[in-house]
Amino acid sequence: MEPWLSNLLILAAFCYECRGEDSVTQPPGDVIATEGEQVTLDCQFDTVDTNPYLFWYKQEANDFPKYMLRRATFGSDNAIEFQRRFDAHLNLTTFKSASKSVPLTIQRLQLSDSAVYYCALKPTVTTGYT
Repeated sequence: MEPWLSNLLILAAFCYECRGEDSVTQPPGDVIATEGEQVTLDCQFDTVDTNPYLFWYKQEANDFPKYMLRRATFGSDNAIEFQRRFDAHLNLTTFKSASKSVPLTIQRLQLSDSAVYYCALKPTVTTGYT
């Protein structure tokens, strides 16, 4: 293996679909980058919820998904181990046809960042009491 190849990172993003009118879409395929670079993983979503909660999870090989961060209209949260180099911005629009997104940016990539990254939307819960 070439020495430079050991510094390449492979980040995979998978799609998580919600129920009803809610949906989350991540581009298929791997993202390949070099150590030290910055990378942004896209996540588009659609929901009727006016205060959506979006989450990012990281899943390393042979492990369970780990909570990274949450973004909402009024607040955000990062797990302790994801506070320095990981950020996401909730992009909302007032137009139904325009896309909403919560891209994840990872700064100063490290080999340990190689994983599958999941974007998830808190399902909209409605009750029909009359």
